[in-house]
Amino acid sequence: MKFDPPLQEGTLVKRYKRFLADVCLPSGEVITIHCPNTGSMKGCLFAGKKVWFSHSSNLKRKYPHTWEVAEAENNDRILINTGLPNSLVRDAIEAGCIEPLRGYPHCRGEVRYGDEKSRIDWLLSGGDKPDCYVEVKNVTLLASAGKGFFPDAVSLRGQKHLRELARVVEQGMRAVLIFCVSHTGISSVSPAAHIDPDYARILGEVIEAGVEVYAFGFDVSAVGVEFRRQLPVIMPAASGVS
Repeated sequence: MKFDPPLQEGTLVKRYKRFLADVCLPSGEVITIHCPNTGSMKGCLFAGKKVWFSHSSNLKRKYPHTWEVAEAENNDRILINTGLPNSLVRDAIEAGCIEPLRGYPHCRGEVRYGDEKSRIDWLLSGGDKPDCYVEVKNVTLLASAGKGFFPDAVSLRGQKHLRELARVVEQGMRAVLIFCVSHTGISSVSPAAHIDPDYARILGEVIEAGVEVYAFGFDVSAVGVEFRRQLPVIMPAASGVS
């Protein structure tokens, strides 16, 4: 995925009211831009570090600029626009980059499914294969030594999605959870048992039930975001899954 035109650069002053961030431009002017990440952004907010943002020509927008990428303390780059990971994973699937999901000619998004009235991110079908339900989770929380964690806050919605995926497997179809790692400093992913122990526990249970879990890293820059490689998913020892 390319940013066209390339993103503009500034320095983060602060993020506030969830949807807003103040950014200092190279000229010294401070502008307010839209923040498309409504989560905690734990590990993504570094005042004084670089940020990159896009510009919209839509005259109806109160804030024409959108924050896309943040710079971490060690100069790694983080994709903070949570509207993009689903598309990144779809593009990677369609390009054949994700080997376990090759061979599906059809890909539909936001399909309703499950007992808890969920919407699956991507439903793959065709090619003499069982339908495959793909849930995408964006990973941006970095601990030490390249260890990434999900979620960055207690996620009841994420727990629900895990239960729905397990029921898909019970019905004879494939269910896949993909951790989209859009932080260039992360080299492995684990469930954040220290933040949401229930999510970590349920993830271990659904893996044992047959849900497939993968993590894929992406390179992030002011020019674009590109598929990099598969990363290991490391489960806590107490989960019984490795």
